[in-house]
Amino acid sequence: MKIRKGQYGYRDQHKKSRALLTGLFAAAIIAQLIARQMASEQAAKNILTVMAILTVLPMANLASPLLASWKYRTADRSFYEKAHAYEEKCTMLYDLIVTTKEQILPLDAVAVHPNGVFAFCSSEKADLAKAEKAVNALFQANKLDPNLKIVTSRSTFDKRIHSLKPASEYEDDGTVEYGVRVIKGLSM
Repeated sequence: MKIRKGQYGYRDQHKKSRALLTGLFAAAIIAQLIARQMASEQAAKNILTVMAILTVLPMANLASPLLASWKYRTADRSFYEKAHAYEEKCTMLYDLIVTTKEQILPLDAVAVHPNGVFAFCSSEKADLAKAEKAVNALFQANKLDPNLKIVTSRSTFDKRIHSLKPASEYEDDGTVEYGVRVIKGLSM
């Protein structure tokens, strides 16, 4: 069963599939270069060289996000179980990796609520002020209120989500669903 972006376990599954595809492309490149060495005619060698070069481009497109996200794993199951309990209050997304111009943000859990978007980032090195500013600018560019808050403390995240009223108590104008699509679109 394929795990979709925003579901628990996405990072690990995505990393495995990207690594497999990158490996297949690398094997294809090596096979083309070996075939080039075995070819006797110069025209065949030239064609195989061009094929190998053209195969490198899609492999690089697969490998670069893989390398950027390599060290970020799916959060432990106990964290997911605790965050999963809040799904009745708001829309929860898991295992997202949002990139800005300056940093990579591993967002283990994101709560999208009519009052705002609240994210737990497992990277202790993240500059939260810059990250919030960059992502909120992207929200504004997508016609959303710049109301993202990122925290690196699980207890702070839990307290904030626990204090929210259920989303069903608010008028549904479609911004929560649109916000979910925007956040998924910003993620790798």
